[in-house]
Amino acid sequence: NAMGGREVGGLANQLAAHLDIENEAHQQLVQRFWYAPTIAKKAGCNAIDMFDEIAKGKIKAIWVMATNPMVSLPNNAAIQHALEQCELVVVSDCIAKSDTLKFANVAFPSTGWGEKNGTVTNSERRISRQRPLVEPFSGAKNDWQIMCLVAQKMGFEGFDFTDPSGIFEEWAQLTDFEN
Repeated sequence: NAMGGREVGGLANQLAAHLDIENEAHQQLVQRFWYAPTIAKKAGCNAIDMFDEIAKGKIKAIWVMATNPMVSLPNNAAIQHALEQCELVVVSDCIAKSDTLKFANVAFPSTGWGEKNGTVTNSERRISRQRPLVEPFSGAKNDWQIMCLVAQKMGFEGFDFTDPSGIFEEWAQLTDFEN
């Protein structure tokens, strides 16, 4: 759900709610909303450039979530080389044997589409509620749950969500913040 990732700030080159990461007013707005003492001031890499930076040793860790760059990105030999060079590769995937998963130092089993509990955003930016059809496979968690657990273990605050409605409410509040 690439559009949903954009909505919540999951890209390195923009802030949540499609705010411009290099716009000082947008930076300050997001800092006030999240009570963040610091925030990125410039855009990070897009996916292809990110793997180039990994190959050069400039990026030392990557978390690949809900995608398989060995298949989805061009020049899989370059992607493979980058993943082999990367010091820490974390992969969250619902597929037990993906081409990218074999490079993982850490693997999190995530839910597949029929197990997910959250929202999905289409290319029109229409957000729909997604409820699970079946219980998650043994040990699998929703991506938002995995991110919250990792953030909590790392000591970050603000990741105490217990269900997807809290995440959606926070996103909705940000889109309306100071408008």
